[in-house]
Amino acid sequence: EKISLTAGRDGGLQNMEVHGLVKVKVNDETYGKIKVNVQNNDKKGIQLQTHPNVDKKLFNASSCIALKNQEKSFPLNTDVGVLKWRFQTQDEDMMPLQINCWPNDTGSGCDVNIEYELKQTDLELHDVTILIPLPSGVGAPVVGDCDGEYNFDSRKSVLQWNLAVIDANNESGSMEFSIAGHPDDFFPVNVNFISKNSYCDLQITEVQNCSDDSPVKFSSEVVFYVDRYEIV
Repeated sequence: EKISLTAGRDGGLQNMEVHGLVKVKVNDETYGKIKVNVQNNDKKGIQLQTHPNVDKKLFNASSCIALKNQEKSFPLNTDVGVLKWRFQTQDEDMMPLQINCWPNDTGSGCDVNIEYELKQTDLELHDVTILIPLPSGVGAPVVGDCDGEYNFDSRKSVLQWNLAVIDANNESGSMEFSIAGHPDDFFPVNVNFISKNSYCDLQITEVQNCSDDSPVKFSSEVVFYVDRYEIV
């Protein structure tokens, strides 16, 4: 799954899209003729679409992914997209992570307070980076309170706020810093993260042989990542 999001500096969401794709990869030709059972726990109202070669009626009836022609096998050692979905919203409560950046003009510069809040507490976000642009040529910011870690990239004039994990136990935090500049200098703020949780809450529960419904050993990997996530 990948997310593209643009939010306003007032905290409101301008647009958000999540695109997801289930891929099947068969590593043993003995198990080419299979069906994949999906558990759809989505309550957000995502739009699901099966690949043209997938039996759409079967999927709609039982959330089971199988080829229309069950005499055919999935290709060997190839990632095959079988199900995709899309979710679009302007409801700020649907954001995974809300960022508020508050620059206060002091006359001689700005005191900036930036905070995050995890809006979807079932998610666990890893390797979170929040990038705040800074005016160039005015030196390093003076950082006060900071949850997590930070570093100043003088070459790019960017303050990078790093958080190893944001989850239900660590759902909010903030950082404060001061530097010469004007309030508009600190936007757009860019966010990056990766998660092993599905935003739309789809899970692969079982893989079976088409011929006799016997279980097939499988592994599944979920990756939810950022395509674009900015506060403008």
